[in-house]
Formats: sequence, C-alpha cells, structure tokens
Amino acid sequence: MARAALLAGNQSAPAASVKVLAPTGGRVLRVVEESERVIVAGAPLVEVSNPAKLEVVIELLSTDAVKVSPGATVFIEAWGGPEALDARVRLIEPSAFTKVSALGIEEQRVNVIADLTAPSSVLGDGYRVEGRIVVWHSDSVLQVPVSALFRRGDVWNVFVVEDGRARLRTVEVGERTPFTAQIKSGVEAEAVVIVHPANEITDGTRVEPREQKYRIFSRSSGLAQLQRK
Repeated sequence: MARAALLAGNQSAPAASVKVLAPTGGRVLRVVEESERVIVAGAPLVEVSNPAKLEVVIELLSTDAVKVSPGATVFIEAWGGPEALDARVRLIEPSAFTKVSALGIEEQRVNVIADLTAPSSVLGDGYRVEGRIVVWHSDSVLQVPVSALFRRGDVWNVFVVEDGRARLRTVEVGERTPFTAQIKSGVEAEAVVIVHPANEITDGTRVEPREQKYRIFSRSSGLAQLQRK
C-alpha cells in the first residue's frame, strides 16, 4: 500500500507493478475485479478460501435457537448424497435478525454455526443443505402421537383402549416434537391410545381400535447453507 501511494504521488516515476499477497492459501472462489481499472485501497480483488474447511450456517427461529448448545450433534441432510453428514455446533450467534417467511410473517431468526466433523470432497461454498440439530436425547423414551393429547384444565390427558372401551388417563408430558411427545407417567408401554378423539368420546365409551403407523422425529430442523471460514 505504501509503495502504491508513492507511485501515485510521483507522476514522473516509471510505471511499476505492485505485488498483492493473499492472506491465506487456498483456491480462488471468485474474481471480483476481472478488468484493469483504478480501485481504492482495500478494495477486494479475489475471494480465496480452503474448500476443505467449510462451516454450515443454519437459520433457526429464535425460539428454537435457545434450546441449542455448543457441541450439539448436527445431521446434515438433503445435500445430494444418500447418507447424512455429521457436524457439531460451534457457535450460536448472539444477535437475531428479522426475516419475512413465505407466508409474509416476520420471524426472528438466529444463525447457528456448525463444523463438519469430516471434510467433504463434494460440497462447496454457498451450497444449500438441511440441518437437524439434536437438542435432547434419551436411550429409552415412552412416547405417544401429539394428536392423542388433549387438555382438561391445566393437565394433559389421553384416551387408552381397555377391553374395547375408552378410558381417560391423566399423563405427565415431557419433551415434545411436532409429531410425538414424551410421556413421563400416566400410561404404560404398549398401551393403545386414541388419536384425534372426537368430542363424543368419554370415559367408558365403546370403541374399536385401528392400527396406525407414525413417523417419529426427535430433532429440530432448519434451512442451512455452507459458507467458507
């Protein structure tokens, strides 16, 4: 910079080239200035990065971000390969930003930064992926579909099927996902519960059980984007 300033101040001096050194080794991702022209000091010329050192930026709602801790396990999905990639949360940014959703609703979002545990030879800067962050886990969880839960006053209830009749049970609910809820007490494992119970069903109503399969999820998700460090 000093040499360039001296050349600019001395118009009679012969033209000379000025070396510009890259601050780090890597590959050129983008050439900012492709043609010769006069630029100001500090203007970017090229973007240089090491593709082997990528970080994942995951946008979460602020209400979900408060449940995430540094070191949490992240599964990187929908990146184009058959298996999820492993990553770890490094940072939850301290400041949220407002983003308008597809429905036109203003949402407060927070960037969660995660590092891939193993370098990827196919992913690059700016690629779109999806991240699932583990915010809680247990080796053994008794759970029911959230559609089986309903409130009466301040307590949660479910209807279980016993001897062909609906029986009301008060349950203690723990962790929840959009699809399932942890049951701490109130019903036993292998109990048959009624999902979407109609208002006509009361304790003792005769019912006929019908088996229904559910997909179970236990991790919060968010849109994510890879970016260089």
